[in-house]
Amino acid sequence: MGPDPRSRGRRRIGTSAAVGLTVAVLVAANLAVHRWTGLPGLVTAAVACVVLLGVLRWAGGTLADAGLAPGTLARGARWALALIALVGVVYLAAALLPATRLLFEDRRYSGMDGGELMLRVLVLVPLGTVLLEETAFRGVLYGLVLRARGAAWATGVSSVLFGLWHVLPSLHLATAKPALSPVFGDSRLGAAAAVGAAVLFTAGAGVLFCELRRRSGSLLAPMGLHWAVNAFGYVVGFLLR
Repeated sequence: MGPDPRSRGRRRIGTSAAVGLTVAVLVAANLAVHRWTGLPGLVTAAVACVVLLGVLRWAGGTLADAGLAPGTLARGARWALALIALVGVVYLAAALLPATRLLFEDRRYSGMDGGELMLRVLVLVPLGTVLLEETAFRGVLYGLVLRARGAAWATGVSSVLFGLWHVLPSLHLATAKPALSPVFGDSRLGAAAAVGAAVLFTAGAGVLFCELRRRSGSLLAPMGLHWAVNAFGYVVGFLLR
C-alpha cells in the first residue's frame, strides 16, 4: 500500500527526521512511564502512541507501514492466539519443573494481591506496556526504516533501541529476582552487568518480535507474544510466591 492519497500536497518530513523525532518521543515517554504508574502512566502511553503514529503519517506512512492494515488483522490475530497458547504451555511446564521454577520468583510480587494481579495482566501490561512498545518499535520505527533501508536495517534499529528502552526498568533487576542475585551479586558492578544483560536479552527479543511482524504482516502477532510473556510471567510468579 502506498502513501495516503489525501496526504499529497502536504509537506512531509524525511525518514531520518521522522526516526529522530520518534526517538525523542520515546526518550520522553520512557522517562515519564518510569516515573509515573497507574492512570498517569496509561495516559502517557496512549498519548505517545498517538504522537508516534502522527509522526509516521507526517513522513508519508500509513497504517500498513505500522503493521495495522485492516486486511492483515485477521491473520495477525490468528498468529497472536497461537503464540499466546504456546507461551502458556511453556510457562506451565517451566513452573512445574523444580529446575526452572526459581526463574519465576520475584520479590516484587510479595505484597501483590489478586486485584493488583488482574490490573497488571488485563490493563497495565496490554495498554501501558505492549501497546506502546509494539506501536513504537515494531510499528512506527520498523515501518519507517523498512521503507528506507529494508527489513534487516529495520530489525536492527528497532531491536537495539528496544534493548536500550529497558535500561531504566532493569536498574534493580539483580536484587528483585532471587535467581539472578548469585550471578550478579549486590554490588554496583553487578547491577550494571544485570542491566547490560537485560538490554542484550530484550534486544534479542526485539529481533524475534520484528521477525513475527515481518512474517505475519501484522503488528498483532508480536503484540500477542509480548503480552503473553509479560502477563503469564506475572501470573506464574504470583502463584509461586
